[in-house]
Amino acid sequence: MFTPKQWQSLALACTFAIPGYLHASSEASNAEGDTAAAETAAPAKKPSPWLLVPTVSSNPKVGSSVGFLGGYLYKIDPASTSSMVALNATYSDTDAVIASLFGRTYWDGDRKRLIALLSNGKIPNDYDDYLGSGQEVSTTDNMKFAFLRYLHNIHSDWFIGAQAAYTNYFIDVDNAIAGEILSELGLAGYTSGAVGLATTFDSRDNQNSPQAGMLFNASNLAYRESLGGEQDFDTYRAQFKHYISVSKRGLLAYRVQGRWTDDAPASAYSSIGLRGYTRGQYLAPNSTTIEGEYRWHLKERFGINVFAGVTCLYGDKKHCDDSENLYTSVGVGGQYLLKPSEQIVISFDIAKGEGENHGLYVRFGHSF
Repeated sequence: MFTPKQWQSLALACTFAIPGYLHASSEASNAEGDTAAAETAAPAKKPSPWLLVPTVSSNPKVGSSVGFLGGYLYKIDPASTSSMVALNATYSDTDAVIASLFGRTYWDGDRKRLIALLSNGKIPNDYDDYLGSGQEVSTTDNMKFAFLRYLHNIHSDWFIGAQAAYTNYFIDVDNAIAGEILSELGLAGYTSGAVGLATTFDSRDNQNSPQAGMLFNASNLAYRESLGGEQDFDTYRAQFKHYISVSKRGLLAYRVQGRWTDDAPASAYSSIGLRGYTRGQYLAPNSTTIEGEYRWHLKERFGINVFAGVTCLYGDKKHCDDSENLYTSVGVGGQYLLKPSEQIVISFDIAKGEGENHGLYVRFGHSF
Protein backbone atom coordinates (compact mmCIF):
# COMPACT_ATOMS: atom_id res chain seq x y z
CA MET A 1 0.00 0.00 0.00
CA PHE A 2 1.11 3.54 -0.59
CA THR A 3 1.64 5.72 2.45
CA PRO A 4 1.09 9.49 2.46
CA LYS A 5 4.87 9.90 2.48
CA GLN A 6 5.05 7.65 -0.59
CA TRP A 7 2.48 9.77 -2.44
CA GLN A 8 4.25 12.97 -1.47
CA SER A 9 7.60 11.59 -2.62
CA LEU A 10 6.10 10.18 -5.82
CA ALA A 11 4.56 13.52 -6.66
CA LEU A 12 7.76 15.34 -5.74
CA ALA A 13 9.93 12.95 -7.66
CA CYS A 14 9.08 14.85 -10.89
CA THR A 15 9.31 18.28 -9.31
CA PHE A 16 11.62 18.70 -6.31
CA ALA A 17 14.56 16.64 -7.44
CA ILE A 18 16.11 18.66 -10.33
CA PRO A 19 19.85 18.62 -9.58
CA GLY A 20 21.83 17.77 -12.71
CA TYR A 21 25.36 18.18 -13.87
CA LEU A 22 25.47 19.05 -17.56
CA HIS A 23 26.94 22.38 -18.46
CA ALA A 24 24.84 24.72 -20.54
CA SER A 25 25.78 25.16 -24.16
CA SER A 26 28.24 28.02 -24.49
CA GLU A 27 26.78 31.34 -25.56
CA ALA A 28 27.78 32.76 -28.88
CA SER A 29 30.58 35.30 -28.56
CA ASN A 30 29.77 38.98 -29.10
CA ALA A 31 30.77 40.20 -32.51
CA GLU A 32 31.71 43.77 -33.33
CA GLY A 33 30.63 45.10 -36.70
CA ASP A 34 29.56 48.21 -38.46
CA THR A 35 26.14 49.77 -38.05
CA ALA A 36 24.73 48.15 -41.19
CA ALA A 37 25.73 44.66 -40.06
CA ALA A 38 24.22 45.26 -36.61
CA GLU A 39 20.95 46.39 -38.15
CA THR A 40 20.71 43.29 -40.34
CA ALA A 41 21.80 40.85 -37.63
CA ALA A 42 19.03 38.45 -36.57
CA PRO A 43 17.93 38.93 -32.96
CA ALA A 44 18.75 36.10 -30.53
CA LYS A 45 15.91 33.66 -30.09
CA LYS A 46 14.43 33.87 -26.60
CA PRO A 47 14.22 30.46 -24.86
CA SER A 48 10.67 29.16 -24.49
CA PRO A 49 9.30 29.33 -20.94
CA TRP A 50 7.26 26.16 -21.52
CA LEU A 51 8.21 22.59 -20.61
CA LEU A 52 6.59 19.36 -21.79
CA VAL A 53 8.28 16.16 -20.63
CA PRO A 54 7.13 12.53 -20.98
CA THR A 55 7.40 10.39 -17.85
CA VAL A 56 7.63 6.59 -17.69
CA SER A 57 8.04 4.14 -14.82
CA SER A 58 7.76 0.41 -14.32
CA ASN A 59 7.96 -1.79 -11.23
CA PRO A 60 6.45 -5.11 -10.12
CA LYS A 61 3.89 -3.60 -7.71
CA VAL A 62 2.35 -0.73 -9.66
CA GLY A 63 3.03 -1.99 -13.18
CA SER A 64 4.03 0.20 -16.10
CA SER A 65 2.89 3.80 -16.24
CA VAL A 66 3.15 6.65 -18.71
CA GLY A 67 2.41 10.31 -18.26
CA PHE A 68 3.60 13.84 -18.77
CA LEU A 69 4.83 16.89 -16.95
CA GLY A 70 3.86 20.27 -18.35
CA GLY A 71 5.37 23.36 -16.79
CA TYR A 72 5.80 27.11 -17.19
CA LEU A 73 8.96 28.97 -16.08
CA TYR A 74 9.05 32.63 -15.06
CA LYS A 75 11.29 35.04 -13.16
CA ILE A 76 10.04 37.35 -10.43
CA ASP A 77 13.32 39.29 -10.36
CA PRO A 78 16.57 38.96 -12.37
CA ALA A 79 18.67 37.88 -9.37
CA SER A 80 16.43 34.89 -8.52
CA THR A 81 16.21 31.37 -9.90
CA SER A 82 13.34 30.85 -12.32
CA SER A 83 10.07 29.98 -10.63
CA MET A 84 7.85 27.25 -12.04
CA VAL A 85 4.28 25.99 -12.01
CA ALA A 86 3.74 22.45 -13.32
CA LEU A 87 1.11 19.75 -13.80
CA ASN A 88 2.13 16.09 -13.66
CA ALA A 89 -0.24 13.22 -14.49
CA THR A 90 0.34 9.46 -14.93
CA TYR A 91 -1.74 6.40 -15.82
CA SER A 92 -0.65 2.78 -15.46
CA ASP A 93 -1.66 -0.52 -17.02
CA THR A 94 -3.12 -1.44 -13.61
CA ASP A 95 -5.55 1.53 -13.88
CA ALA A 96 -3.62 3.61 -11.36
CA VAL A 97 -4.16 7.35 -11.82
CA ILE A 98 -2.06 10.10 -10.22
CA ALA A 99 -2.27 13.86 -10.79
CA SER A 100 -0.24 16.59 -9.08
CA LEU A 101 -0.16 20.37 -9.38
CA PHE A 102 3.11 21.88 -8.18
CA GLY A 103 4.57 25.35 -7.79
CA ARG A 104 7.97 26.61 -6.65
CA THR A 105 8.67 30.31 -6.32
CA TYR A 106 11.94 32.21 -5.76
CA TRP A 107 12.13 35.95 -5.21
CA ASP A 108 14.19 38.68 -3.55
CA GLY A 109 17.42 37.27 -4.99
CA ASP A 110 16.52 33.69 -3.93
CA ARG A 111 16.26 34.83 -0.31
CA LYS A 112 12.56 33.91 -0.18
CA ARG A 113 11.30 30.53 -1.35
CA LEU A 114 7.84 28.98 -1.51
CA ILE A 115 6.86 25.42 -2.47
CA ALA A 116 3.25 24.24 -2.87
CA LEU A 117 1.78 20.90 -3.92
CA LEU A 118 -1.69 19.43 -4.51
CA SER A 119 -1.90 15.71 -5.29
CA ASN A 120 -4.78 13.31 -5.95
CA GLY A 121 -4.78 9.69 -7.05
CA LYS A 122 -6.01 6.12 -6.95
CA ILE A 123 -3.93 2.94 -7.16
CA PRO A 124 -5.45 -0.56 -7.41
CA ASN A 125 -3.29 -3.40 -6.02
CA ASP A 126 -3.63 -7.14 -6.61
CA TYR A 127 -1.93 -9.56 -4.21
CA ASP A 128 -1.59 -13.33 -4.65
CA ASP A 129 -0.48 -13.78 -1.02
CA TYR A 130 -1.58 -10.71 0.90
CA LEU A 131 0.76 -10.04 3.85
CA GLY A 132 1.52 -13.76 4.08
CA SER A 133 -2.13 -14.66 4.74
CA GLY A 134 -2.45 -16.92 1.69
CA GLN A 135 -5.40 -14.81 0.54
CA GLU A 136 -5.80 -13.32 -2.93
CA VAL A 137 -6.77 -9.73 -2.23
CA SER A 138 -7.45 -6.61 -4.26
CA THR A 139 -7.12 -3.21 -2.61
CA THR A 140 -7.38 0.38 -3.77
CA ASP A 141 -5.28 3.14 -2.22
CA ASN A 142 -6.98 6.54 -2.41
CA MET A 143 -5.15 9.73 -1.59
CA LYS A 144 -5.58 13.49 -1.47
CA PHE A 145 -2.58 15.49 -0.31
CA ALA A 146 -1.69 19.18 0.09
CA PHE A 147 1.67 20.64 1.13
CA LEU A 148 3.04 24.16 1.61
CA ARG A 149 6.53 25.31 2.71
CA TYR A 150 7.99 28.83 3.04
CA LEU A 151 11.70 29.52 3.65
CA HIS A 152 13.33 32.86 4.48
CA ASN A 153 17.05 33.61 4.32
CA ILE A 154 18.40 34.71 7.71
CA HIS A 155 22.19 34.68 7.28
CA SER A 156 24.60 33.66 4.52
CA ASP A 157 23.32 30.30 3.19
CA TRP A 158 20.92 29.59 6.08
CA PHE A 159 17.13 29.63 5.81
CA ILE A 160 14.34 29.07 8.32
CA GLY A 161 10.66 28.65 7.68
CA ALA A 162 7.43 26.81 8.30
CA GLN A 163 5.43 24.12 6.54
CA ALA A 164 1.97 22.57 6.61
CA ALA A 165 0.39 19.42 5.19
CA TYR A 166 -3.05 17.87 4.89
CA THR A 167 -3.63 14.19 4.12
CA ASN A 168 -6.81 12.30 3.31
CA TYR A 169 -5.75 8.70 2.80
CA PHE A 170 -7.73 5.46 2.93
CA ILE A 171 -7.73 1.90 1.56
CA ASP A 172 -10.66 0.01 0.06
CA VAL A 173 -10.54 -3.80 0.24
CA ASP A 174 -12.68 -6.50 -1.41
CA ASN A 175 -12.04 -9.18 1.20
CA ALA A 176 -13.28 -9.36 4.80
CA ILE A 177 -10.16 -11.18 6.02
CA ALA A 178 -7.96 -8.57 4.39
CA GLY A 179 -10.00 -5.90 6.11
CA GLU A 180 -9.31 -7.51 9.48
CA ILE A 181 -5.58 -7.70 8.68
CA LEU A 182 -5.50 -4.04 7.67
CA SER A 183 -7.26 -3.07 10.88
CA GLU A 184 -4.90 -5.21 12.97
CA LEU A 185 -1.84 -3.62 11.36
CA GLY A 186 -3.24 -0.10 11.45
CA LEU A 187 -3.13 0.20 7.66
CA ALA A 188 -6.65 1.51 7.16
CA GLY A 189 -5.50 5.02 6.29
CA TYR A 190 -6.32 8.27 8.05
CA THR A 191 -7.21 11.92 7.68
CA SER A 192 -4.93 14.46 9.31
CA GLY A 193 -3.54 17.97 9.18
CA ALA A 194 -0.05 18.95 10.30
CA VAL A 195 2.20 21.96 10.82
CA GLY A 196 5.93 22.16 11.40
CA LEU A 197 9.20 24.05 11.16
CA ALA A 198 12.01 23.77 8.61
CA THR A 199 15.63 24.88 8.46
CA THR A 200 17.91 24.73 5.41
CA PHE A 201 21.56 25.34 4.54
CA ASP A 202 22.05 25.72 0.78
CA SER A 203 25.47 26.49 -0.73
CA ARG A 204 24.80 24.94 -4.14
CA ASP A 205 26.04 26.98 -7.07
CA ASN A 206 22.83 26.39 -9.01
CA GLN A 207 19.33 25.46 -7.90
CA ASN A 208 18.59 23.25 -10.91
CA SER A 209 21.95 21.70 -11.78
CA PRO A 210 24.55 22.14 -9.04
CA GLN A 211 28.16 21.47 -9.96
CA ALA A 212 29.35 22.10 -6.39
CA GLY A 213 28.01 22.81 -2.95
CA MET A 214 25.90 21.28 -0.23
CA LEU A 215 22.26 21.14 0.78
CA PHE A 216 21.12 20.33 4.30
CA ASN A 217 17.60 20.54 5.59
CA ALA A 218 15.75 19.36 8.67
CA SER A 219 12.03 19.60 9.35
CA ASN A 220 9.14 18.20 11.34
CA LEU A 221 5.39 17.75 10.91
CA ALA A 222 3.11 17.61 13.95
CA TYR A 223 -0.14 15.84 13.02
CA ARG A 224 -2.89 16.81 15.45
CA GLU A 225 -6.57 16.06 15.98
CA SER A 226 -7.13 19.78 16.44
CA LEU A 227 -6.04 20.23 12.81
CA GLY A 228 -8.66 17.82 11.51
CA GLY A 229 -6.78 14.61 12.23
CA GLU A 230 -7.85 11.33 13.74
CA GLN A 231 -4.66 10.77 15.75
CA ASP A 232 -1.80 12.81 17.25
CA PHE A 233 1.68 11.84 16.00
CA ASP A 234 4.92 13.39 14.76
CA THR A 235 7.35 12.89 11.90
CA TYR A 236 10.90 14.22 11.55
CA ARG A 237 13.08 14.37 8.47
CA ALA A 238 16.70 15.36 7.75
CA GLN A 239 18.81 15.12 4.61
CA PHE A 240 22.27 16.09 3.42
CA LYS A 241 23.32 16.28 -0.24
CA HIS A 242 26.80 17.03 -1.54
CA TYR A 243 27.88 17.75 -5.14
CA ILE A 244 31.59 17.48 -6.01
CA SER A 245 33.10 18.17 -9.44
CA VAL A 246 35.91 15.61 -9.78
CA SER A 247 36.86 16.43 -13.38
CA LYS A 248 35.76 18.58 -16.29
CA ARG A 249 33.18 15.96 -17.26
CA GLY A 250 32.57 14.13 -13.99
CA LEU A 251 30.43 14.86 -10.95
CA LEU A 252 30.10 12.85 -7.73
CA ALA A 253 26.80 13.35 -5.90
CA TYR A 254 25.79 11.63 -2.68
CA ARG A 255 23.06 11.95 -0.08
CA VAL A 256 22.32 10.83 3.45
CA GLN A 257 18.79 11.17 4.73
CA GLY A 258 16.54 9.88 7.48
CA ARG A 259 12.90 9.91 8.48
CA TRP A 260 11.67 9.17 12.00
CA THR A 261 8.17 8.87 13.48
CA ASP A 262 6.73 9.12 16.99
CA ASP A 263 3.41 7.40 17.83
CA ALA A 264 2.54 7.25 14.11
CA PRO A 265 0.01 4.77 12.70
CA ALA A 266 1.53 2.11 10.43
CA SER A 267 0.04 3.95 7.44
CA ALA A 268 2.41 6.84 8.19
CA TYR A 269 5.53 4.72 8.76
CA SER A 270 8.75 5.33 6.83
CA SER A 271 9.62 3.42 3.68
CA ILE A 272 12.45 2.88 1.18
CA GLY A 273 13.39 5.87 -0.96
CA LEU A 274 15.76 4.08 -3.37
CA ARG A 275 15.28 3.46 -7.05
CA GLY A 276 14.17 -0.14 -7.68
CA TYR A 277 11.67 -0.19 -4.80
CA THR A 278 8.04 0.89 -4.52
CA ARG A 279 7.44 3.31 -1.68
CA GLY A 280 5.09 1.83 0.88
CA GLN A 281 5.81 -1.81 0.08
CA TYR A 282 8.19 -2.12 3.05
CA LEU A 283 7.45 -0.16 6.23
CA ALA A 284 9.02 0.61 9.60
CA PRO A 285 8.80 3.52 12.04
CA ASN A 286 12.18 4.89 10.94
CA SER A 287 14.43 4.82 7.88
CA THR A 288 17.97 5.93 7.00
CA THR A 289 19.29 6.02 3.44
CA ILE A 290 22.78 6.47 1.96
CA GLU A 291 23.14 6.76 -1.82
CA GLY A 292 25.86 7.84 -4.23
CA GLU A 293 25.86 8.59 -7.95
CA TYR A 294 28.63 9.34 -10.43
CA ARG A 295 27.62 11.35 -13.52
CA TRP A 296 29.60 11.73 -16.73
CA HIS A 297 29.04 14.37 -19.37
CA LEU A 298 29.62 12.53 -22.63
CA LYS A 299 28.98 14.93 -25.48
CA GLU A 300 26.88 18.01 -26.08
CA ARG A 301 23.61 17.42 -24.17
CA PHE A 302 24.11 13.75 -23.26
CA GLY A 303 25.46 12.01 -20.16
CA ILE A 304 25.43 8.72 -18.27
CA ASN A 305 25.52 7.76 -14.60
CA VAL A 306 25.94 4.82 -12.23
CA PHE A 307 24.51 4.68 -8.72
CA ALA A 308 24.24 2.53 -5.61
CA GLY A 309 22.58 2.91 -2.24
CA VAL A 310 21.28 1.23 0.90
CA THR A 311 18.31 1.88 3.19
CA CYS A 312 17.80 0.58 6.72
CA LEU A 313 14.26 0.26 8.09
CA TYR A 314 14.26 0.12 11.88
CA GLY A 315 12.22 0.64 15.01
CA ASP A 316 9.44 -1.54 16.45
CA LYS A 317 12.00 -4.28 17.28
CA LYS A 318 13.79 -3.92 13.93
CA HIS A 319 17.53 -3.05 13.97
CA CYS A 320 20.12 -2.15 11.34
CA ASP A 321 22.51 -4.86 12.51
CA ASP A 322 20.04 -7.38 11.05
CA SER A 323 20.63 -7.82 7.31
CA GLU A 324 16.91 -8.49 6.79
CA ASN A 325 16.28 -4.81 7.49
CA LEU A 326 18.86 -3.59 4.93
CA TYR A 327 17.77 -2.95 1.34
CA THR A 328 20.31 -2.25 -1.40
CA SER A 329 19.94 -0.83 -4.89
CA VAL A 330 22.31 -0.48 -7.87
CA GLY A 331 21.75 0.80 -11.37
CA VAL A 332 22.75 2.73 -14.45
CA GLY A 333 21.13 5.57 -16.32
CA GLY A 334 21.55 8.58 -18.53
CA GLN A 335 20.52 12.20 -18.97
CA TYR A 336 19.60 14.64 -21.70
CA LEU A 337 19.93 18.39 -21.21
CA LEU A 338 16.44 19.60 -22.05
CA LYS A 339 16.77 23.33 -21.41
CA PRO A 340 20.33 24.69 -21.32
CA SER A 341 19.26 28.14 -20.20
CA GLU A 342 17.79 26.67 -17.02
CA GLN A 343 20.08 23.62 -16.67
CA ILE A 344 17.09 21.25 -16.63
CA VAL A 345 17.49 17.62 -17.68
CA ILE A 346 15.44 14.53 -18.47
CA SER A 347 16.90 11.42 -16.88
CA PHE A 348 16.31 7.70 -17.21
CA ASP A 349 17.39 4.95 -14.80
CA ILE A 350 17.35 1.17 -14.61
CA ALA A 351 17.63 -0.03 -11.00
CA LYS A 352 17.89 -3.45 -9.31
CA GLY A 353 16.97 -3.98 -5.68
CA GLU A 354 16.83 -7.02 -3.43
CA GLY A 355 14.97 -10.10 -4.71
CA GLU A 356 12.38 -9.29 -7.35
CA ASN A 357 12.51 -5.54 -6.78
CA HIS A 358 13.52 -3.53 -9.83
CA GLY A 359 12.45 -0.42 -11.67
CA LEU A 360 12.66 1.59 -14.89
CA TYR A 361 12.21 5.35 -14.76
CA VAL A 362 12.08 8.26 -17.19
CA ARG A 363 11.64 11.49 -15.25
CA PHE A 364 11.98 15.24 -15.15
CA GLY A 365 15.28 15.95 -13.41
CA HIS A 366 17.53 13.61 -11.47
CA SER A 367 16.62 11.36 -8.57
CA PHE A 368 18.48 13.78 -6.24
